[in-house]
Amino acid sequence: MGDFAYTNVPGKIKPLLDKIRTIGIPPKVGTPWLKTIGYTSSNDKSLVGVLKFVGLIDSSGTPTPIWNGLRGSHHKKVLGEAIMKGYAELYAIYPDAHTRTNTEIGHVFTTSSTAGQQVISKTVATFKALVAEADFSVQAASADTAIHTGPLHTAPVQSAPTSPTMPNMQTGPAVHIDIQIHISPESTAEQIDKIFESMAKHLYGRKDD
Repeated sequence: MGDFAYTNVPGKIKPLLDKIRTIGIPPKVGTPWLKTIGYTSSNDKSLVGVLKFVGLIDSSGTPTPIWNGLRGSHHKKVLGEAIMKGYAELYAIYPDAHTRTNTEIGHVFTTSSTAGQQVISKTVATFKALVAEADFSVQAASADTAIHTGPLHTAPVQSAPTSPTMPNMQTGPAVHIDIQIHISPESTAEQIDKIFESMAKHLYGRKDD
């Protein structure tokens, strides 16, 4: 596993994402750009690494199509997809990582890094701050739908024939009973006939001639 990105100022992730949605798209994203939009603290530069980790900017700092997606009406879903892709190793362990506790997420981050507990805590806080601004409902629906690998076929329900000894009660609820019979391939024709004769006798009230 590789190290996961973190920022020393996770509380600034939400306002930064809000700014991305309302200001112009910069040609490059880095510390100088952050300063122009009010992020002048020395710790703010760590936000650039987070943006790169979830794919909003490439390795050179150029905004990607994901950046453009955040400016649209479905920005929360776009961010959710970006998070799942950026944190693919985490989601390989917990497919519902965005619902997991800090302790569970922290254990995964700890195994991928030699950093101390303070850094791990900030890494968890960074992930949680991103998750709070995202929508994962589409991914959840896709996971549920993936369970069905083919079309669903519904067999028509056939009503059982009315027995002379069991009158059809139209005033009450209908009852449908399915009976499965497993016959050994080694059974003789006579044995099979006896089985159906017994069914006719006990289910339909038929008597031997």
